[in-house]
Amino acid sequence: MDVGKSINPALDIGQAEGGLVQGVGLYTIEELQFPADGVLLTRGPSQYEIPALCDVHLIANAENPGAIYLSKGVGEAPVFFGSTTFFAIKSAVGADGGLGDVFPLSSPSTAEKIRMACRDQFTEMASSPTGGTAAPWCIGV
Repeated sequence: MDVGKSINPALDIGQAEGGLVQGVGLYTIEELQFPADGVLLTRGPSQYEIPALCDVHLIANAENPGAIYLSKGVGEAPVFFGSTTFFAIKSAVGADGGLGDVFPLSSPSTAEKIRMACRDQFTEMASSPTGGTAAPWCIGV
């Protein structure tokens, strides 16, 4: 995140790291799951593992002298940087499975969704239940 000449580097680093980690969780882990009765099943970190700051690495002292007044605001914009993780996962699945660039993979890209996007005999068996009577255990939102 380019913040220009920072007024408070510790604050900017904290905002960028925190926002990125929040975004990685948003785009890869934090899936809302509702059963048929409508009660939210995934109510917090006790239902899934959350990413940590140790998962983020930043480049220090990379100033941008071309920025206006050498400074920029830092807020929750780094949350969107977490989407790069989603797109990297999608690119890897498409390249490894020979799917190309266009195939369905929704966000958050949980381990289950990633596995189902990798088409093989096992995902085909899971995608087409016998008899057509199986009901999904949760409702996608």
